[in-house]
Amino acid sequence: MRIVPVLDLLGSQVVRGVAGRRDQYRPLQTRLVEGSDPVSVATAIRGAFGLSRFYVADLDAILSGTPNCSILQALCAARFSLLVDAGIRRSHDAGPIFDSGVDQVVAGLETLESPRELAELVRRYGPGRIVFSLDLRDGEILSNGSAWPHREPLEVARCAFEAGCTQLIVLDIARVGTGGGVPTLGLCEQIRRTFPTVTILTGGGVRGIEDLRTLDRAGIDGVLIASALHDGTIAPSDLTAIGESAAGGV
Repeated sequence: MRIVPVLDLLGSQVVRGVAGRRDQYRPLQTRLVEGSDPVSVATAIRGAFGLSRFYVADLDAILSGTPNCSILQALCAARFSLLVDAGIRRSHDAGPIFDSGVDQVVAGLETLESPRELAELVRRYGPGRIVFSLDLRDGEILSNGSAWPHREPLEVARCAFEAGCTQLIVLDIARVGTGGGVPTLGLCEQIRRTFPTVTILTGGGVRGIEDLRTLDRAGIDGVLIASALHDGTIAPSDLTAIGESAAGGV
């Protein structure tokens, strides 16, 4: 299982995400470095944990449609590998994100217009570069509109699989930054049984090493983590404890 640190960007800074209440997000305060500059924060995480593959949630793009391309370019220039959710709505929105140098673009249920747009993204860029995010809030799907034909999370995952996606993020934003445990484990296990070849990442609410061990035993391929790294509830030694592969990327 691989650990993928998260950078939530808002107002061109890294912010502390808590429970999806974005109007309450504030600049990150971390034990690892002074300030909330994205490159500085990412560099501090790499120095402390040996991780250089990051998930970036560009909240400026998700909320207003204006991606932080200059920050993405700076992170790539600093030799970070990026998986980026920039709130794409249609397939052509991914172009500027890829042009920034990122490796993979997230197609999030929260913003993507339809399964047809997802299929077009996979056709245009290939399944290795598009990751579908099954976005939830308190267990309910968080979708952009009625173009998605299903309301059950497993059926939405099926739509993504049928559109050609081979990589899924399963994320309940109501649990992000809460340290209350990862509520998506059962759904991830359902997806794994139904689509055994799909790569699954999850996150939101990770409390510490025991949560990581539970997810690892369940066959989860990767875990998105932010607060636990900054608060010290997960230490570099914890990543070693769940296996050397934890220091890799997805």
